[in-house]
Amino acid sequence: MKVVIDNKIPYIREAMEALADEVVYLPGKEITASVVRDADALITRTRTQCNRQLLEGSKVRFIGTATIGFDHIDTEYCREAGITWSNCPGCNAGAVEQYLHSVLLLLQQEKHVELKDACLGIVGVGHVGSHILSLAERLGMRILLNDPPRADHGEEGFVSLETLARECDIITFHTPLERNGEYRTFHLADRDFFHSLRKKPYIINTSRGEVVETEAILEALDKGLIGGAVLDVWENEPHINLELLDKVFIGTPHIAGYSADGKANATRMVLEAFCRFFGKEMNFHIAAPEQPHREYDSDERVRQLQMYNPHDDCDMLRAHPELFEQLRGDYVLRKE
Repeated sequence: MKVVIDNKIPYIREAMEALADEVVYLPGKEITASVVRDADALITRTRTQCNRQLLEGSKVRFIGTATIGFDHIDTEYCREAGITWSNCPGCNAGAVEQYLHSVLLLLQQEKHVELKDACLGIVGVGHVGSHILSLAERLGMRILLNDPPRADHGEEGFVSLETLARECDIITFHTPLERNGEYRTFHLADRDFFHSLRKKPYIINTSRGEVVETEAILEALDKGLIGGAVLDVWENEPHINLELLDKVFIGTPHIAGYSADGKANATRMVLEAFCRFFGKEMNFHIAAPEQPHREYDSDERVRQLQMYNPHDDCDMLRAHPELFEQLRGDYVLRKE
């Protein structure tokens, strides 16, 4: 059995080399049709487009992506070709919660947003959005939830995007990227959305860059339609809009979910899916390595920012935006 693996997936080598006869590790962008032609399985991240161009004529029967999102997988082609695919829902929810926690504290400290008096709108209340809901409850915030698929299935407690636009002081996006269909999220935050806002909220996007239209948020920043923006994801990654990077409150290189714990979760989940598909025993233990002990402040708010401050990642990206992919690929995984 031959398996091709994105070489930025951590903690996977020992386990996979005990499961497969041949394992090839490559950067995601270098996983090509010629590489996968004689492979039985592909373990990837978002940088490999798993479509007809890559897969047609190959032996690939299984694709595992060590990510929550799967918009890089052409699921319709996989169905036609009889290729099973698996993602890792919820694997990095704790890491994104950590990122949001630090962002919210920075908004309070530096932008004078009093969290206990603020209304937070959460767009997309799946694995990650549910973690953000729990975080906001602990912070004593008022919360509005928007999730049309769940609302249409009869679940209660959800409001329209228009209600969020009218009432929220902060709006955070946690949706998958859907380019078409009833629940389309491509450019969900477009010019009409920004012009509908009433309280000049702060906009946070850690989902997919294409959920927020670049030109529309630039206009919103220039016209003062929003208080500011925190972006971890961008349209056209890694070739991001430098004007937008300069204008946001915090901009980071798609690393909100990059904790050691989250990566270990993803690697374990993708290996489990691989074993289920090929009928192999799960004789492995995947866990993030222990980190050196550090002393932290007794004040929870201070401690949170000591453990992770997104300004650090923002400073590195602003200093070298041309290294977006390298900053992401070589990211030193943080502990939650």
